[in-house]
Amino acid sequence: MKLRESFYTRKDVLQVAHDLLGKVLVTRFNGVLTSGMIVETEAYAGEGDKASHASGGRRTARTEVMYARGGTAYVYLCYGIHHLFNVVTNAENVPHAVLIRGIEPLEGINDMLERRGKERLSSSLTAGPGALSRALGIHTAHSGTSLLGEELYIEDRGIKIAPADIVAGTRVGVAYAQEDALLPYRFSVKGNKYVSKGKGL
Repeated sequence: MKLRESFYTRKDVLQVAHDLLGKVLVTRFNGVLTSGMIVETEAYAGEGDKASHASGGRRTARTEVMYARGGTAYVYLCYGIHHLFNVVTNAENVPHAVLIRGIEPLEGINDMLERRGKERLSSSLTAGPGALSRALGIHTAHSGTSLLGEELYIEDRGIKIAPADIVAGTRVGVAYAQEDALLPYRFSVKGNKYVSKGKGL
């Protein structure tokens, strides 16, 4: 079942990031279906979070989509190479977002391999936010897309992750955020090989 808007518009971005584990990210681009179970997320808590692109109320052409209503895709380019997919949450004008950092491939694996230029399935296919976006065909052109549509969305397929199997840790690559870099805002499924190799602080 496709997640409804009410899932995304909740006020607690940490809870949304936690609850996205086990959900299935789906793309249907040009008749090609690919999907994967979300196994790693990072929460970004808006204007008061020094690690967020919206820190201090910053609004730019790139980040304006973060101020949209929850249930919108925010995709940005990192290092000029990697397209990183985020889920916008909360109400309009509250720029909370969750970065999807890792998925376990489910459907369309051959298409994912082709997009990544790989011959065989390994954890590197979709472990890491840039890798999973490329495997699923997600680009910055999809920023602003509604996650309630038919091309890019998230499903609840009844997969349950036991609380004891959810690990909380610090986010990756946000040392510039000073004390906020130490916040335990990254969630992952313990022992899953598709969790990224990125190290927090």
